[in-house]
Amino acid sequence: MAVPETMRAMVLEAPGKPLRLMQVPVPRPGRGQVLLEVRACGVCRTDLHIRDGELPDPKLPLILGHEIVATVVENGPGASRFPPGRRIGVPWLGWTDDTCRFCRRAQENLCDNARFTGYTIDGGYAEYAVADERYCFPLPEGYTDIEAAPLLCAGLIGYRTYRLAGPNVERLGIYGFGAAAHIVAQVAVHQGKRVYAFTRPGDAAAQQFARELGAAWAGGSDEMPPEPLDAALLFAPVGALIPAALAASDKGAVIVSGGIHMSDIPSFPYRLLWEERVVRSVANLSRRDGEEFLALAPQVPVRTEVQPVPLEQAEEALSDLRAGRVRGALVLVPRTPDEETPATEVAPGGLPARRRPPPTLTR
Repeated sequence: MAVPETMRAMVLEAPGKPLRLMQVPVPRPGRGQVLLEVRACGVCRTDLHIRDGELPDPKLPLILGHEIVATVVENGPGASRFPPGRRIGVPWLGWTDDTCRFCRRAQENLCDNARFTGYTIDGGYAEYAVADERYCFPLPEGYTDIEAAPLLCAGLIGYRTYRLAGPNVERLGIYGFGAAAHIVAQVAVHQGKRVYAFTRPGDAAAQQFARELGAAWAGGSDEMPPEPLDAALLFAPVGALIPAALAASDKGAVIVSGGIHMSDIPSFPYRLLWEERVVRSVANLSRRDGEEFLALAPQVPVRTEVQPVPLEQAEEALSDLRAGRVRGALVLVPRTPDEETPATEVAPGGLPARRRPPPTLTR
């Protein structure tokens, strides 16, 4: 297929500023990379943390997005893993050096020099992207493009968070019932766990959603579950949930924070941690996580609840995520040229400022 010289992309020019729809050059694949035509890209809370300036030192200007479902268009020099036309997925972990002490001991997710899609490498809020073929995944059949997108971060990070809770889990608490939680809950129920879902107090819709996916109980994060928890997975970036989860847990419980950012954790009495309870975090993902989860997902089978959003409405999608107005996951879908509407420069607050052609960005 003929590759255009430019593409539409939603660009972050500075943290805290709204994304802008711009016309930018189509990237060229380097050694070991593939050029991809983006078919869908999930909207993740990490994208929101980057956009809002809560994560330091992003590449600027930056194209966000690390839940990319795409078709291989072209292989760069030395790339041969995926033929043109193959549908693949691109996750958060985009490159590691393979030489640091963490990589040498099979902890590539902690690589000292790692690069991350949609953070230090341009991502998928665009019509095209490039990626290192070694960090891409074949995608399971049976999922549409928008259904597959949340598997690549909400699914992968959710699965790693769940795996790090350990083997001795019968009663599983999940705090924050969003994109990751709605996937992990299905895996846990499939494996015979009793799932207890905690939402924002009063969020009856999210609690009903959790029950629809098999949760044995759903309530507010200010409530206690019917029985003490063996483990709790935290997907809401609220530090106060750490002592809340500890208070709801049984002896030997593991509390795992699955987010990349969290508000400060308040002090709490040692008695909440005593009796061999453990608090730990998750950092990034490994290729092993991706291979295991993408093989498991169709066996459950995991059903992703998705809301497609046009590419140019990425800023509004992030606003909805920030406000908690999302059931399941939001997925951006680039439009084909004949479906395009005139580009809109987005003003603060997500409201259209004026109709105009996309400005050109030289990279």
